[in-house]
Amino acid sequence: MTDRFGGKVVLVTGAGSGIGRASALAFAREGATVVAAARGSEGIKETVALIEAAGGTASAVVADVSKADEVANLIRTTVEQHGGLHIAHNNAGVFPKPGPVGDTDLEVWQRAIDINLTGLLLSLKYEIQYMRDNGGGAIVNTSSNIGAHGRRPGMAAYAASKAAASTLTRVAALDHIKDGIRINAVSPGATDTSMSLRPGEDADGRAERLASVVPIGRVGGTDEIVSAVLWLASDEAAFVVGHDLVADGGVTA
Repeated sequence: MTDRFGGKVVLVTGAGSGIGRASALAFAREGATVVAAARGSEGIKETVALIEAAGGTASAVVADVSKADEVANLIRTTVEQHGGLHIAHNNAGVFPKPGPVGDTDLEVWQRAIDINLTGLLLSLKYEIQYMRDNGGGAIVNTSSNIGAHGRRPGMAAYAASKAAASTLTRVAALDHIKDGIRINAVSPGATDTSMSLRPGEDADGRAERLASVVPIGRVGGTDEIVSAVLWLASDEAAFVVGHDLVADGGVTA
C-alpha cells in the first residue's frame, strides 16, 4: 500500500472484471477509497472483497451507465457514502458482435452506442456537475486504439463508438478545464482480458494470433494499461489535458 491517492475517493465503472477491476485494485493499493460500479453485482462484490482483503477501502454500487437516473444515483451514493468524489475512471464498455457494415444489426449498433458513448456522456455529465462545485477533480476515460486507426474490418459499431468517445474526451476536457477538472483518455490495444479473445479462442491462441500483428509481439497486461490511467489521474500529469494516451504495443505507431 502507498499513499499516492491518500484521501481521494475514486469511482471506477466497469469494475467487475478486466481493466476496471485492475484499476480499482491499483487505486486502492495507492491509498484511495474506491467505489466499484457495474451493471451486475457479482463482479464488483468480488472486486471489493479483493480490495478489502489487501487492506484497502471500497464499496460496490450497481449502475447501468446508459441510464441517466442510475448514473445520477451512482454519483449521489458515492458522495453520501464517502464524502466526495475526486477521481473517476470511466471504463464501462461493451464489445459488440462483429460483422460487416452491410450486415450490421441495428440492435448491436445501438447497444454499443448506448454503453460506450451515451454511457460515457452520462458519466461525464454527472461527475462534472459534482466536481465543478466541489473543487475540481480528474477523469480518465477508457477508449480504444481501434477508434484511432479503424483498421479492424467487422468492428464498425465498436470502432465508431470508441472514436466518438475519444473526441468526446477532448471536447469535455476543453469545456471544463477552467472548472478545475482535468479530463483525459487511455486507448488500449489488445489487452489480457476476455474482450480480446475471439469466439472459441484461448490465451495461447490469442498470443499466437497477435505475435505478428502487434509490433511488441504480445498482448498487453491490465497492469500496463492501469499504470497509464493512474498517471493521468495523478498530480504528476497536472499539465496534461484532453490527451488520448494510446497503449497498444506499437500498433498505431
